[in-house]
Amino acid sequence: MDIQAIKQRFGIIGNSSLLNQAIDIARQVAPTDITVLITGESGTGKEVFPKIIHQLSARKHGPYIAVNCGAIPEGTIDSELFGHEKGSFTGAHESRKGYFEVVNGGTIFLDEVAELPLSTQVRLLRVLESGEFLKVGSSKVIKTDVRVVVATNVNIAEAIQEGKFRQDLFYRLNTVPINIPPLRDRKEDIILLFRKFALDFAERYHMPPLRLDEEAMEIMINYRWQGNVRQLKNLAEQMSIIEEEREVNAETMRKYLPASSGKDLPVLYKKQESEGKISERELLYKVLFDMKKDISDLKRIVSDIVKSGGVSQDLQKNQTRIIDELYTGTDNLQDQLDQIEIDEENNQQEEENHYQQPEVIEESLSLRKKEIDLIKKALEKHHGKRKDAAKELGISERTLYRKIKEYNIK
Repeated sequence: MDIQAIKQRFGIIGNSSLLNQAIDIARQVAPTDITVLITGESGTGKEVFPKIIHQLSARKHGPYIAVNCGAIPEGTIDSELFGHEKGSFTGAHESRKGYFEVVNGGTIFLDEVAELPLSTQVRLLRVLESGEFLKVGSSKVIKTDVRVVVATNVNIAEAIQEGKFRQDLFYRLNTVPINIPPLRDRKEDIILLFRKFALDFAERYHMPPLRLDEEAMEIMINYRWQGNVRQLKNLAEQMSIIEEEREVNAETMRKYLPASSGKDLPVLYKKQESEGKISERELLYKVLFDMKKDISDLKRIVSDIVKSGGVSQDLQKNQTRIIDELYTGTDNLQDQLDQIEIDEENNQQEEENHYQQPEVIEESLSLRKKEIDLIKKALEKHHGKRKDAAKELGISERTLYRKIKEYNIK
């Protein structure tokens, strides 16, 4: 079965290359019994892929069950998955089969697998390696033949470092990984999905479907969609019910999408966010670096077009001049930002030096040695005064400032 046929059968909307790649991996791995790990943000539609794998496998006539590991209390998760014997714990009035016994010969999908307690992870690892498990309160080994597909929106590498997930289990689960792309990486699919949801809700609630004007589409395409496809679907339903006017314009769209997320701004590093150290100036630096990269890419594209004979030499000269001017403008802006920050830090250092006695360090510094060590020594020698340290090193203050940022020197 090809990718398009799979989309039609399972109701998948979109033509993104990343989405097609995920579907293709699921199609290829389905005939095997290999364990599959599905990763992706919440709301991306991970739950569809275990169904694809099951229905395209030799187990398609066997049982299939989806288990949300995060929704089952820690005290009962072992009983739910592996069953228990009568009297094995308070309230166990009769023996019960677990999902791994019930789904013998079929496929079990463990959603939010990273939420499993460590003790349950040990049991799961044994099932994956030997196909054997014990019921809670029993010493009798039970064999099962189950295909396991798991999913998580948690960064498992971080969970392993924090001691919340077993590394050996991760290696066993990660035989074939499938990553489901977030909606912001599937911009070409956003309008298609909205139209599909709008048509579905129009039919359900017996009303004309919503229509988007050009500006409303632009807002949707540039929105970050933290909740991914689930958020988009909820938006379509909410607007279908509330809005009387079927033509949705930009003003209406902004009422439903927060302005703070209305544009595709640079993603902040998680560590920096948690420490609360992101400033407006750092964001400007990030935007500048991205602009420079885009301008360089544009220049390369223009050069390729010229080589292929797509435009005249005169037009190429004009385009190159405009691109160079844009690049020069970003350089000038970056220089201004650098100088502002240098001036601010110099002012702070001058104030601090009123309370410090200079300490003379008899040491000759040279740029021929390791730059990091030299910069640190120069800064120590001049008590953090970058102007004097730069003079000692024989470089400009701006160059020293950039090297400090580049080497992350505290």
